[in-house]
Amino acid sequence: MKSAALAKKIKAWGLEIGFQQIGVTGIDLSEDERHLLNWLDQGWHGEMSYMARHGRKRSQPARLQPGTIRVISARMDYRPPGAKSTGEVLNDNELAFISRYALGRDYHKVMRSRLKKLVDKIEEAAGPFGYRVFTDSAPVLEKALARNAGLGWIGKHSNLLHPDAGSWFFIGEVYTDLPLPVDDKFDKEHCGVCRACIDVCPTQAIVAPYQVDARRCISYLTIELRGSIPEEFRSKIGNRIYGCDDCQWVCPWNKYAKNSAEPDYAIRHGLDNVSLIECFAWSEDEFNQKTTGSAIRRTGYECWLRNVAVALGNAPTSSEVIHALNSRKDHPSALVREHVDWALAQHLQTPRSSAASASST
Repeated sequence: MKSAALAKKIKAWGLEIGFQQIGVTGIDLSEDERHLLNWLDQGWHGEMSYMARHGRKRSQPARLQPGTIRVISARMDYRPPGAKSTGEVLNDNELAFISRYALGRDYHKVMRSRLKKLVDKIEEAAGPFGYRVFTDSAPVLEKALARNAGLGWIGKHSNLLHPDAGSWFFIGEVYTDLPLPVDDKFDKEHCGVCRACIDVCPTQAIVAPYQVDARRCISYLTIELRGSIPEEFRSKIGNRIYGCDDCQWVCPWNKYAKNSAEPDYAIRHGLDNVSLIECFAWSEDEFNQKTTGSAIRRTGYECWLRNVAVALGNAPTSSEVIHALNSRKDHPSALVREHVDWALAQHLQTPRSSAASASST
């Protein structure tokens, strides 16, 4: 099969498999490499040492997978239908806010499985070829590759945006040695003068348009950071216990986002509308059971309790909240005890009402 015909087939197969868009690009990321190295030099990757350790492998695909000359980039929408709205949860500080992407099955598993199906179809048509599949699972500049493959532009919040889909989607890649024709780069950004994402960020992590200091980002603080959350950010975290969607929530382009029809991204265990006290009461066995096959498992039980303790410190003062925090006051983990003590101090020093707590988000 000729390359152009194969590329056309690949895009059709991708839609059949469950992706919403497929694009193809080359491997030149020299401009993005400069941006990456500057970001690392600033130290904005925080404790994500793997970002620096992998170095230029991230921006030079052929160093990561020898023989790579093309990248097939795939988009899959994930916004779960029927979820309690982000605004409703954030404005009720008795509830736990969990990033929308983590309410269903772990996207790594779903995307990798679908990409492998796509590879199998290509192999059936073209015969054996060199490839490697990625879904946020290796040093890959996913957003830059997706932009180059025509899947969208990189917004001021550093997320990929598509004019017909907003930013509520995952992306994955197939590195390949197939000489496929490349698609036009999506090189026109449509953010204009809008700065909604910059202004809404609770911790001012978007330090300038297109520049994010991960050390200040709530997603980093609640997921990637393994130690103590800096005190300067704890009150700003509000009731966000796993990730943060604020910059996507306010983005005008997300009015065009579609709900996902993918069953794997359906809400599990009612986590779109669960109380902080309930989350804090989970035993380690319950945590493991409720996060089986979920991206939330990544944070681990100890950091889960750390995160929820902070959110309870920001919750309305009540006997139930104080009792919940006291129940973990002597927890074996020093990390958990530290954040419980901080949370209790917030209520003892300045008891807060529901209205005052909600208005802080």
